[in-house]
Amino acid sequence: MNSVVVLIIGFIVFLVGYRFYAKYIDAKIVKADPKKATPAKMYMDGVEFMPTSKNILFGYQFKSIAGAGPIIGPIIAIQWGWLPALLWILLGALFIGWVQDYSSAMVAMRKDGASFGGLSHTLISPRARIILLSFIYFYLLLIAGAFGNVVVSTAIGLKASPMAWLFLTFAGILAGQMIYRWKKDIILTTVVTVIIALVGIYLGTVGPSDKIIGADLANSRTLWAIAAFVFCYFGAVLPIWRFALPINYVASYIVFLGLFFGIIGVFVLHPDFTLPATTSFSIGIGPIWPIMFVTIACGAISGWHSIVSSSGTARQLENELDARPVGGGVMFVEMMLALFALIIAGAIYASPAEYGAAVAKGPGGVFAAGVSKFLGALGLPAALGRSYGSVMMIVLAITIMQLVVRFMKVATSELLSDVSPIFKNAHVGTIVASILGIILVLTGWWQYLWVLFGGANQLMASLALMLVTAWLMSEGKNYAWSFYPMIFMFVTTIAALIYTSYGLLSKVFTGAVTGVEKVVGNTLMGFVGFFLVIAAIVLVVEGVKAFGRYRAVKAQASPARA
Repeated sequence: MNSVVVLIIGFIVFLVGYRFYAKYIDAKIVKADPKKATPAKMYMDGVEFMPTSKNILFGYQFKSIAGAGPIIGPIIAIQWGWLPALLWILLGALFIGWVQDYSSAMVAMRKDGASFGGLSHTLISPRARIILLSFIYFYLLLIAGAFGNVVVSTAIGLKASPMAWLFLTFAGILAGQMIYRWKKDIILTTVVTVIIALVGIYLGTVGPSDKIIGADLANSRTLWAIAAFVFCYFGAVLPIWRFALPINYVASYIVFLGLFFGIIGVFVLHPDFTLPATTSFSIGIGPIWPIMFVTIACGAISGWHSIVSSSGTARQLENELDARPVGGGVMFVEMMLALFALIIAGAIYASPAEYGAAVAKGPGGVFAAGVSKFLGALGLPAALGRSYGSVMMIVLAITIMQLVVRFMKVATSELLSDVSPIFKNAHVGTIVASILGIILVLTGWWQYLWVLFGGANQLMASLALMLVTAWLMSEGKNYAWSFYPMIFMFVTTIAALIYTSYGLLSKVFTGAVTGVEKVVGNTLMGFVGFFLVIAAIVLVVEGVKAFGRYRAVKAQASPARA
């Protein structure tokens, strides 16, 4: 198949999903009301609750949900063939992905900006709250370690990294100051700050920016890890408008521009897929079901999005009508990013063997090579194109990390504030999260946690859809559009966790892994995986009980038949 056809199909799905399906749900079932006061306005504190223009939130949401996932997932999943990956990206985004992102924001808004901890207590049960908060913290720790490694590994040896990061940070802080303090025009602010960020990327490729602050930062794993989590510390403790929001907003344009011109490059070169459409049901990394469905998360559906939408975006939306473009529309843009990554993996290599050799060195390198190739079709020098692709990977990961640490701070407070008041302190939760993240990155222990990430991530999506379904039932609204996706995701992710956990433990018991660290790591993660399955089943039982209560209330409220 030609890559241009894939993009055209993607645009059609985008149009149908956003213009018709999402619009119908928003207007006819959820009934978004522009006259309702949103939590951002009712509880504005300038820290977590902040009314924000949908134009800014669109960029913030995109950069907050689009991490390395929509790139790494498709590049790895193409090993099952490009056709299964393509179908899952398109159908997942159309029927499940945007549903979760949009509805998570709407439910949180209608419940006064409550996080999933509060929502699970109100909509399901107190037991569900404790289990869900514990799971969320573990899940966020997975992301912190894994994405921290992406940042550090991509930055090592990349001369453009320090300069690009410094300029992006400065541009983001300046954007926040210009918009919220100096009240400057959004368009002017965007143009100025994005140019500053782009200049940083360019200067990083032509100047000796690999050595700053008297240290060889671009080649020091320890310094990069510390720098990354110091960045995340500020993103977690500072008011949302001061750091996290504007930096993610400016960063979104780095990715938007790369995606936009990359897609134009695809149209210019219009390469055919060189890798096979299908391979076999089961390959080295597992069977197509359920493993492919948790390998490709972002771009189809990702539980991370629900946390961003509920704990972040819902507290900044100034109008309920903005939830569809910000929550739903952004998901479809991320779908296009995943399709772009799929095209890179499937069309730039001459053979499966060449692809295999490239992906063995890391999906980040595959993506950077693809960006370089397609931007090169527009006249951009290969070295600058590769640097831009690598910087995109860093930007995608680091902007996610700062929100991960921010949400870990919130989860710490909600989970442990009753144990000791000290956990209400924002700095305590943030420092604990940062230290744990640094340890995972520098020791390499993140690798053992990472094997559970796919299942844990999609389990988070299942739980989010369960909360949405419970809310729809409690409000007497049609819940089929979230209920059936919830069922599919629960079955798929529990199967994936069982498969992965069994595989980890079987390697230990059969002697397939040796060495104390590997044996302990596999054993621990195997049992953690089964624990997640048990926790998920308990939450399902609690959810079913809640569904029964809502159905009973509805039955009592219905007039008796004659």
